[in-house]
Amino acid sequence: MGTKGATVRGPGVNLIHRTSSLSPLLLMGLLTTGLAQSSIPASVPRGFWTLSENLTVVEGTSVKLPCGVRAPGSVVQWAKDGLLLGPNPRIPGFPRYSLEGDPAKGEFHLLIEACDLSDDAEYECQVSRSEMGPEFVSPKVILSILVPPRVLQLTPEAGSTVTWVAGQEYVVTCVSGDAKPAPDITFIQSGQAVLDVSYNVNDGSKEKLFITEAEARVTPQSSDNGQLLVCEGSSPALDAPIKASFTMNILFPPGPPVINWPGLDEGHVQAGQNLELPCMARGGNPPATLQWLKNGEPVSIAWGTEHAQAVAHSVLVMTVRPEDHGARLSCLSYNSVSAGTQERSITLQVTFPPSAITILGSASQSENKNVTLCCLTKSSRPRVLLRWWLGGRQLLPTDETVMDGLHGGHISMSNLTLLVRREDNGLSLTCEAFSDAFSKDTFKKSLTLNVKYPAQKLWIEGPPEGQYIRTGTRVRLVCLAIGGNPDPSLTWFKDSRTVSEPRQPQEPRRVQLGSLEKSGSTFSRELVLVIGPSDNQAKFSCKAGQLSASRQLVVQFPPTNLTILANSSALRPGDALNLTCVSISSNPPVNLSWDKEGERLEDVAAPPRSAPFKGSAASRSVFLRVSSRDHGHRVTCRAHSAALHETVSSFYSLNVLYPPEFLGEQVLAVTAVEQGQALLPVLVSANPAPEAFNWTFRGYRLSPAGGPRHRILSGGALQLWNVTRADGGIYQLHCQNSEGTAEALVKLDVHYAPTIRALQDPTEVNVGGSVDIVCTVDANPILPEMFSWERLGEDEEDLSLDDMEKMSKGPTGRLRIHQAKLSQAGAYQCIVDNGVAPAARGLVRLVVRFAPQVDRPTPLTKVAAAGDRTSSATLHCRARGVPNIDFTWTKDGVPLDLQDPRYTEHRYHQGVVHSSLLTIANVSAAQDYALFTCTATNALGSDHTNIQLVSISRPDPPLGLKVVSRTPHSVGLEWKPGFDGGLPQRFQIRYEALETPGFLYVDVLPPQATTFTLTGLKPSTRYRIWLLASNALGDSGLADKGIQVSITTPGLDQAPEDTDHQLPTKQPPGPPRLPLLPLLFAVGGLLLLSNASCVGGFLWRRRLRRLAEGEERLPHCWRPEGWDPGASAQHSSAQVRDPGASAQHRSAQVRDPGFWCLSWSSLCRPGWPRTHRDPPGSASRVLGLKAWATTAQPGCIFIFKLCVVSTVDLSQKV
Repeated sequence: MGTKGATVRGPGVNLIHRTSSLSPLLLMGLLTTGLAQSSIPASVPRGFWTLSENLTVVEGTSVKLPCGVRAPGSVVQWAKDGLLLGPNPRIPGFPRYSLEGDPAKGEFHLLIEACDLSDDAEYECQVSRSEMGPEFVSPKVILSILVPPRVLQLTPEAGSTVTWVAGQEYVVTCVSGDAKPAPDITFIQSGQAVLDVSYNVNDGSKEKLFITEAEARVTPQSSDNGQLLVCEGSSPALDAPIKASFTMNILFPPGPPVINWPGLDEGHVQAGQNLELPCMARGGNPPATLQWLKNGEPVSIAWGTEHAQAVAHSVLVMTVRPEDHGARLSCLSYNSVSAGTQERSITLQVTFPPSAITILGSASQSENKNVTLCCLTKSSRPRVLLRWWLGGRQLLPTDETVMDGLHGGHISMSNLTLLVRREDNGLSLTCEAFSDAFSKDTFKKSLTLNVKYPAQKLWIEGPPEGQYIRTGTRVRLVCLAIGGNPDPSLTWFKDSRTVSEPRQPQEPRRVQLGSLEKSGSTFSRELVLVIGPSDNQAKFSCKAGQLSASRQLVVQFPPTNLTILANSSALRPGDALNLTCVSISSNPPVNLSWDKEGERLEDVAAPPRSAPFKGSAASRSVFLRVSSRDHGHRVTCRAHSAALHETVSSFYSLNVLYPPEFLGEQVLAVTAVEQGQALLPVLVSANPAPEAFNWTFRGYRLSPAGGPRHRILSGGALQLWNVTRADGGIYQLHCQNSEGTAEALVKLDVHYAPTIRALQDPTEVNVGGSVDIVCTVDANPILPEMFSWERLGEDEEDLSLDDMEKMSKGPTGRLRIHQAKLSQAGAYQCIVDNGVAPAARGLVRLVVRFAPQVDRPTPLTKVAAAGDRTSSATLHCRARGVPNIDFTWTKDGVPLDLQDPRYTEHRYHQGVVHSSLLTIANVSAAQDYALFTCTATNALGSDHTNIQLVSISRPDPPLGLKVVSRTPHSVGLEWKPGFDGGLPQRFQIRYEALETPGFLYVDVLPPQATTFTLTGLKPSTRYRIWLLASNALGDSGLADKGIQVSITTPGLDQAPEDTDHQLPTKQPPGPPRLPLLPLLFAVGGLLLLSNASCVGGFLWRRRLRRLAEGEERLPHCWRPEGWDPGASAQHSSAQVRDPGASAQHRSAQVRDPGFWCLSWSSLCRPGWPRTHRDPPGSASRVLGLKAWATTAQPGCIFIFKLCVVSTVDLSQKV
C-alpha cells in the first residue's frame, strides 16, 4: 500500500507533518476540513494590509487570525460561517473570542483561546462602509481543529495477561476514541509489526469526529510467552503515539524427558544399593509434569520446576532389592497442552548374593560315631560355590548340587559325612559360600560340634553332719562334679523328692536353687535353704547320672503354731470362759504361760499331744469370769524356749455382749451461736453397737433421716446448723441394741447477738436538768459490761463522756446526765456487745432546750445599698435555740409591717440554727436608712441584734493582718475582711524595704482572697507591709495600725518559718518623708475638680446605679516609652496584677535608682496603678507635673496619685 504526505502551514503555528499509510483516511480528513474548497490568494486583497492564512491547530491551543485594515476609522468585525460576531472587542456571547490590536493602526486581529471543535469553521474579516472608504470583505480563512484520540480500547483488556495456546489463531481488536482526523492504528507482537490487520473508520460521537476500528489476527508461538502485544494509535494531533497492551501467556508442550544414569553401565546395579535416578524435561508452559513408573505402576509423582530456566526435574530414590531384577523404570513428561506423554525407560540388571546359608542336620553325637550334614544357600545371581571347614581344616564334601532360584538366581547345596572324636568337641564346623562377583564379601554358616561323654566324680560341700541349726538360718549346700559332656545335670533331692523353687511369687522364698556353673572341667550347682521346722532331720541328696551324694540336717525351732481353744464364743457379763493354749511342735520343748492385759493368770496342764517335724508338743488351760469391762480385752498365751531365747505369743480377744452404757465423759451441756452450727456429741459403749439413736426435743422426735437443719451422724451425735434461739433447750437421747437400752439428756444453750428493743429518740432536757438515756436489749448471754456509750460530733468523732454516769442492770443500760449543758446536746450511740457479732448500735439524739442566742458577726451589723429606689438590700439575722425560734423585725423601734410588698422575709432552719433573711426592695435613703432590730424568741426566752442599713461607701479597713509564714524570698499573709461598703471590694498590698526608698504595690488575686504570699523579697531584709481594701468609691486608708506589719526575712542559711502571731506594727526610725505630700494632694484635687466639671449630674447618678448593680469594665493598659522588662534586678520594681491573667504577675523593672511615679484610679472601675518615670537627669527640667493621658469615659471620676522615689539631690526644687 502506498503512502501519501500532507503539510499545513500557517502563521503562529509550528509545522505539522503527517505521514499516513492510509491515504483514503487522509483524503477524508482533508475534505472534512475544507482544505480543498478554496485557495489562498497570492497577494493581500485591496483595502487590507495583512490577512490570515488557513490554519490548522490542535484542540486546546490558542490561535490568532490577523486582520490589518488600511482605513483605520472604519467599523471592522469578523464573521464565523456567515455569523457576524460584532465590532465589540470583547465579542459578547463568545467568551473565548476577542479582538486584539490597535484600531488606530487598523489592527483587528481575532484571538481565539483554548480552541475546541466548535471553532472549526470559515472566518471573514469585514470592513463596513465609512467616510474613509467603501466596505471590504476578506477572503475566507479556514481554521481546522485537530482533536487527538484520548484512549485506545483493546480487546482482550489492556494491562491484563492473556493465555493463548501456541500455534492457534486469535483475533485482537483495537478501537480508538473520538479524534480528528481518524487516527492510524498498528499492532506490534513481541516487537514485530502484525501484518494481518483490517481497518474500519466510523463517525464519532460528535460531528467532524471519527473512530478507527482495527482487527488483527495473530498466531502466537512459544517465543511470544511473556511478551507484549501492543496497539499504537498515531495522529497529527499527537506528539507521540498512544499505546495499549497486554501480556501474552503462551501455553506450549515441554521437551522429552532425559534420565541421567549415575554410572557407565546403564541398568546394572547391586542389591542393597541406594539408587538416585534424576529425570529432567526442558521447556513447556506450564512447566512439565514428571512421573516415574516401575513396571507400568506409578512409584513417584513428586517433581520440581525452575521457572527461570523452564526446567522440570524429578529424582527417583529407591533401595535396590533382588526382586527388582528385570524391572523397567520409566520417566513420563507432559503438561496441559501436550498431545500425549513422552517417555524414557531403563531396565534394571540386579546382582545379589545369597540372603542366607542353612546347615541341615545335628552337630551333636556321641564319640566315635558319624555326623551327616547338608549346607543349602538362598538364591543368588550369579551362583556361588560351597566348601566345608572343621576348625582350620578343610573337609571334602560328599556331593554338590546347583538349582534355579528366585529372581533369576541359583541355589547351591553341599552334603558332608564326618566321624567325630572326643578331641573334636567344641570345634567350629563351617560351610562357606564364595564367588568372583562377591570377592569383597564372605558368606558363612557355622555350627559347634558337640561330642558326648559322661562325668567322672561327684560330692557335697556344706555344714558338717550333726550340727544344730536354728530355724531361719541361711544354709548353703554345693554339689560338685568333674568332667562330662554334655555338662552333667546336677539334681537336688529332699527325702527322695526333687527340690524346686516355689512357683508362686507371693510364697516365701525359702529355697534358692542355683544354676549349673562350670569352671574348667568342674561343674557345680548351689542349693541355698532358709531352714524351717520341716527341714529337721531331712536328707538332702545330689545326683549326676549314676553318681549320688547326701547330707542330713538337725534343726532347732520354736512352736510352729500356737493355738487358743475356747469353750464358748458368745459371752455376757458373769459368764465363765475356759481357754486352752496348744503348742503344736517345737525343738526343744517350750514352757507355756497366760496373762490378761499384762496381768498373770493361774493355769493348769492339759493332756499331751503328738508333734509333727519330729519335735515336741505342749498345752495348758485357764478359767475366767467376764464382765462388760472385759469386752475387747486380750487374753495372751506365751510359749518360751530357754534354749532358743525366744517367746511365741497368741491372744484371744474377749467378745462380751452388753446393753448401751453412757461413758463418764458424755457432754451434758453444749453452747452454740445463732446462725452457726451445734454438735451434740454421744459417748456410749455397747456390744453390739447401738442399732438406733433417737433424739427428742420438746416432745417431738427428730427424724433419723435428717431434716433441713439437722442430721444424726453415724455415731449418734446430733448436728444442727443455722441454729436459732428457738433451738435452745433440753434434748433427750434414746439408744438401744439387742442387749438393752439407755437414755441421756443434753442441754443446748444458743447465744445470739444483742438487739436493741427500746431507745427513746429524741431525749429532751432543759439546760441544767438531769435525764437518763435508756437502752433496752434482747441478748444471750447477758453480760455485766456489755453496754458502752459513744458521743458523736458533726464528723462522728468520739467525744468525752467523763461527766456522765453509765449504769446497767440485766438487759437495760442507762447513760445519766447531770446538769445538762448546751455542749452536751447532740447524737449519742448505745453500743451493746455480748461477744456475739455483730454488736448492736442505736442512735439517740439528746436535745438540750435553751433560750435564743443571736449571732453578731461584724460583717452583718451593717448593710449598704444605694438609696435611689433602684436597688435592694438583704439583712441577715441568725440565731441558735431549742425549741424552734420565731423572728420579729423593727425599724427604729417600730415593728415592721411584713405585709408591705417592699419587705420580703425568708426563714431557714437547720438543727439548732435558725435564720431570717429580710429583703428590702427599692431602698429609699429617706425611708430605709435606719436601725433595724431582729428579735429571736422561743418558749425559753428571746434575744436580739441591731443591723444598720447605710449608703454605699468606701470599705472598712481589713482586720487582723498577720504573718503566717516566712522564707528568704517570700512572706505569707492572712487577714479578715472588713465591711465592704456595699460594693465589691478588693485588696492591695503596699510594702517597702527599709533600706531602699520607695513603695511597691501588689494587687491580691482573686479579689475575695484573705490569704496571700508576697514573693520577690530579699533575704535578711526588713520590710514594712500595709494592707488596703478598696472598692469603686475609694480605699480604706492607712490610718488603722491593724493593717500594718513589719517583718525581717530570714537568711538563706535559715529554715523557712511558720508563725500565726502578728509582728510588731510600730514604724521603725528612718529618714524623714519628702516635703512633697501637700503638693501631691493639691495636684490630685485640681485634677479631680477638672474631671468633675465635665460630668453632668445625670451621668453621675447613672454611674452610681451601675456601680451598685456590680457593673465593671476593664481599664486600659498603658506601657510608657522606654519600658525595659529586662532591667537589672538590683533596682526597685513595681508589680501589677492583671485580673485577666489568672495568677500570673506582670512586672516592670525600673532601671534607674530614682524616678517619678504617677498612678490613678477611676470610679467607673477599681483602678490599676499606672506608672511613669523620668530619669534623674531630667528632673531639674520638670517645672510642672507631666501626665500621660489615658482614654477617659464619660461619667468617670479619676483619682490621681503622684509619688516620688528618688535618690536625686533633694535640694532641687520640683
